[in-house]
Amino acid sequence: MNMVELQKELGSTSYPGRGIIAGKSADGKYAISAYWTMGRSAGSRNRVFVTEQETGADGKTTDVIRTKAFDPSLIAGDPSLIIYAAVRQLGNKTIVTNGDQTDTIAEGLAKGLTFEQSLRSRKYEHDAPNYTPRISSLLEIENGAYNYALSILKSDCGNGDNTLRFTYTYDNPQNGEGHYIHTYMGDGNPLPSFEGEPVKVKLDAQVSSSIDVMTDAIWNALNEDNKVSLFVRFIEIASGKQETRIINKNK
Repeated sequence: MNMVELQKELGSTSYPGRGIIAGKSADGKYAISAYWTMGRSAGSRNRVFVTEQETGADGKTTDVIRTKAFDPSLIAGDPSLIIYAAVRQLGNKTIVTNGDQTDTIAEGLAKGLTFEQSLRSRKYEHDAPNYTPRISSLLEIENGAYNYALSILKSDCGNGDNTLRFTYTYDNPQNGEGHYIHTYMGDGNPLPSFEGEPVKVKLDAQVSSSIDVMTDAIWNALNEDNKVSLFVRFIEIASGKQETRIINKNK
């Protein structure tokens, strides 16, 4: 698979929908995770990312990144499709998804299931006729080693009776490379689901030299009218130390 320029790929369509990137910085020091939301309707655009602290059963406190309504009075329909925990930390594992399957993965991993096994109980979103895919990522750092996985659950070309499940694992991520998966191939009605393998994107020094450079590169490449919120995290592979950035269009 050919590697493509990150900004060019992100700007190639006005509506890729929600997107996830996992990869490794050009200098090899950082695991990189990014997730963003987009919206065409007033309800979909009525969102922000917020950071909340949550104490687990083990007594440890971790930061959880959630989506919340910017204006609660504008919530309509099923709020579970737009209000959810998008990012959770489980020990040395970082879970990032576009829906409430974040919790499903965290619960499954805590019980000893794999990433793929945890998602067996889920399927695409119940928003016919779009049947929006559920996209998820899992980044794991242990003893100075780093790996990540991406998943997509989608309908069978709009057939709501069949769920297609794909998991892609990357055992030895290369410096300056990442993989990008998103919900839609582009705008449309109904929206066409993502097709093919995650796109290999270049995370060279011009993009990944710092978390602020990476955050600006993604945000500026996304369609101005449709982008809503962005989360980016750099995790130092040697120490596990994290740094996070969030941008919300609604302020």
